[in-house]
Amino acid sequence: MFDERFDEKLSLKRRQGLYRDPPRIESRTGKYLRIEGRTVLNFSANDYLGLGTSESLAKRVARHFQYYGSSASSSRLVCGNHDVINRAEEAYARYFGYEAALFFPSGYQANMALISTLFEKGDTVLYDKHIHASVVTGLRLSSADRFGYNHNAISHLEKRLASKKTDKTAVLTESLFSMDGDLLNVSALEKLKKVWGFLAVVDEAHALGAMGKGGRGIAGRVADVAVGTFGKALGLFGAFILLPRKMKDYLINFAPALIYSTTLPPAHAASAIDLLEFIEESDGARNALDDISRIMKEKLTQSGFKVGGDAHIIRLEIGDEETAANISKTLLEKGCFVFSARYPTVPLGRAILRITMSALHDEKDVETFVDTLKETMGHMP
Repeated sequence: MFDERFDEKLSLKRRQGLYRDPPRIESRTGKYLRIEGRTVLNFSANDYLGLGTSESLAKRVARHFQYYGSSASSSRLVCGNHDVINRAEEAYARYFGYEAALFFPSGYQANMALISTLFEKGDTVLYDKHIHASVVTGLRLSSADRFGYNHNAISHLEKRLASKKTDKTAVLTESLFSMDGDLLNVSALEKLKKVWGFLAVVDEAHALGAMGKGGRGIAGRVADVAVGTFGKALGLFGAFILLPRKMKDYLINFAPALIYSTTLPPAHAASAIDLLEFIEESDGARNALDDISRIMKEKLTQSGFKVGGDAHIIRLEIGDEETAANISKTLLEKGCFVFSARYPTVPLGRAILRITMSALHDEKDVETFVDTLKETMGHMP
């Protein structure tokens, strides 16, 4: 009954060059992946500091799971409100400079829960048009009036603010955009906030841990609410929201995505506390990440490629979806794994190679990638 629909839509995806068929990863060691018996350099992971394959962190996490067990076995509001989870949230609030923190099983769930619960009919929400898909989902579930503004265009945001019809106004943006790789103009947003007094919600998923003093991100002085994930620079899994204490209480009482979900295991919270020590002591890794990202962008630019990105996410513009997928496939065959971002992840006809850097990468890796890319592009029709 449904097979015909599945066949038709999957066939259309293939014809459009949008079909997804991710390779099966056999293992991961540092900056390398094992795929189909071959070892390849990984330029697709969000493991910016290399903590995701840290043996030292893995041993601590293993000990916590051995002690606390593998599951909370309950939602937060039944019998999942473990003391260690509360202590971990308090530690994250202190470290990042907010009143409170609230943990979630995933970044997608955190954004969806936050946005869909926080805003109601009569509220005005202004959002960057390149905001993450999880925020878009939250907005669709919300009954607020919502208006997009051009990507990272503070002047367009100002026009939107000037035409707002309510004092209950929020601005949603990212600090480091996940696909474009560009940074939020924090100072400009801060100036607008002083004039218009909006609630600033900033997704710092790709900045927390990897950027700022002690890995505290870049938007702390302007964000009333910040969303972070454990699964990127922090090398674990799950997510957290940094927010005012009253807002935390509100979400606990009104967010269905939190109320009706099994909470993260207490062992996760204990591991998260340990993570703060790793993050605080990772200045060397952050400096290495900054340096190697700059070198990669410079080498690509010098080789004639059209690239963008202000930090450790570098976009290499391709355009055609099928071409981007074929380049990514060929690079993998030659020993470099890089993600081809295509519609709907990016606008139609604006496919990119999304290159993500890690502190584990070195200049030899950069040279290998750029040489392999030039060879690959030289043989493309």
